Amino acid sequence: MKLHERIKLMRKAKGWTQQEVAEKLNISLNAYGHIERGVTHPNSIKLEKIAKIFDVDLAELVSDKNILNFGGTQSNHHCQNWYDNSSSEQLLKLQHELEKAQLVNDQQTKEIEYLKQQIIDLRKMIDLLEK
Repeated sequence: MKLHERIKLMRKAKGWTQQEVAEKLNISLNAYGHIERGVTHPNSIKLEKIAKIFDVDLAELVSDKNILNFGGTQSNHHCQNWYDNSSSEQLLKLQHELEKAQLVNDQQTKEIEYLKQQIIDLRKMIDLLEK
């Protein structure tokens, strides 16, 4: 399930409208609609806010796995004991945290590259204006 599909599913499960979620995120209805339709991908800060309002762990939100525990607290309902073996469970939690860190890192890298390109474009514009 893709991120935007997961977000839409969580919104519907909560019984919220797109407008309600947009207000909770402090963004326009149009901007939220773009997120939910997959037109735009939220940055890491927005992803953290989305996870918080739906009361899910960020890693669960962005994970390719179809496991979500929305509606409960993060600390009390974390991934529902996937394995009975405690060492396997610990390994899974560590893998989950690693995936989360990698996803956040990937998103931040994308944002840095975008900002670098913006700087290059601005420098070109300044050079043109100075001529």
